[in-house]
Amino acid sequence: MNYYQTIYTFNSNFERGNFGEAQAALAKDKKAETRKTKLLYYMNMGVVASLQGNYAESNVYFEKAYMLGEDYQVNYLNEAASFLLNPNIVEYKGEDFEILMVHYYKALNFLKLGDKEAALVECKRMDIKLSKLSSKYTSENKFQRDAFIHLLMGIIYDANGDANNAFIAYRNALDIYQNDYHKFFNQEVPQQLKEDLLRTAYVNNFSEDLRRYEKEFGMQYKHDKSKKGDLVFLWHNGLGPVKVENGINFTILRGQGGVVNFTNQDLALNFAFPMDDSTYHKSGLSSLEFIRITFPKYVERPALYNHAQLVWNDQSYPLNLAEDVNAIAFKTLNQRMLLEVGKSVLRVALKKAAEYTMRKENDNAGALIGLVNAITEQADTRSWQSVPHGIYYTRLSLPEGNQQVQFITKSGINAGMEQTHPMNFDIKAGKTLFHTFHSLEMSAPITAVSGY
Repeated sequence: MNYYQTIYTFNSNFERGNFGEAQAALAKDKKAETRKTKLLYYMNMGVVASLQGNYAESNVYFEKAYMLGEDYQVNYLNEAASFLLNPNIVEYKGEDFEILMVHYYKALNFLKLGDKEAALVECKRMDIKLSKLSSKYTSENKFQRDAFIHLLMGIIYDANGDANNAFIAYRNALDIYQNDYHKFFNQEVPQQLKEDLLRTAYVNNFSEDLRRYEKEFGMQYKHDKSKKGDLVFLWHNGLGPVKVENGINFTILRGQGGVVNFTNQDLALNFAFPMDDSTYHKSGLSSLEFIRITFPKYVERPALYNHAQLVWNDQSYPLNLAEDVNAIAFKTLNQRMLLEVGKSVLRVALKKAAEYTMRKENDNAGALIGLVNAITEQADTRSWQSVPHGIYYTRLSLPEGNQQVQFITKSGINAGMEQTHPMNFDIKAGKTLFHTFHSLEMSAPITAVSGY
């Protein structure tokens, strides 16, 4: 049973938009806060509370998730047990992008509560976390910088009237979109980011930067002197992927120089472990010809809608993709997949070798070990499944007062399918209003996306 099935009642209610029932399903588990999955419990409780408009309650859960991530201490006994038995023995500490999403949700909640100072604190926490991640990953071929977090920092600085820091954050986001995101995800720079970068360059009197970016973007900035307020609209589209268990067969080959190779020619995978002859025979590996390992892989849940726009006063404002959460999830898992597969290969091989060795002495005892091995060998399928598939956004500058805006979503999968949501916003001059909308509709899952 994978983790999605373990909390199926929560997932099924959440996917139907029954957030109260989803929250009740989580709360029903009285031991949730003591389990190895309590980080995911706090994350899911934070999301459903936020979607119900309970922003303060939501942040209580997200703060617990943050503290859990900060206080996480390696339990070496459990780590060793996870290596010998299965990775579910250890506490789930979250994917890096999941931890960053905690700060994102917290910042949004604070903005909706009107607490911009607290939102800035989350910006600084994000900045610290991003610095740690940059130190953790040094290879240029590793995804290590998050453009959306810098973009969000810019938006929050902007809302606080700090045009200088907003410009810096927007400029950092631009660099990451142009280089990392284009290379890893083929994702373009959001048009709204270009417009915000030009505006903050103008406000800061950075004339040289303004001219340079106007030329680079092929855009001419015109400053609007009228006194308006801003609406920053964030669209959480679809749902992120889920992890399931996958398996690969490996052939065991004794190589030269005391190296044991575990090979899968179809996937061009080879894991070599140095081992002298006595250890090789004593461990029982010489009795094995092949093994099968299990490991996690993501299954995409494609969003049904992939285009959206806001319409005000007969003018249309498209929402730009700012963060492809689904693509980042696949990328981060694939980046460490070779390490995960390598650990699984050696773990399963040693367990299988122990079974064969025991069978030579006592067939029943060997069979029992084999049964235990089969039961305990499980992939770690835990993941945060209530995050969106993608995050889109745009900014509207609107006159003060009540403004009627239509939010229209369109499907690129089912032609002609669209939804229109009329909304009213109380705009105040010189202020920024934040609004989020989550579309939960999705198409049939795609199972063959992972590289393995």
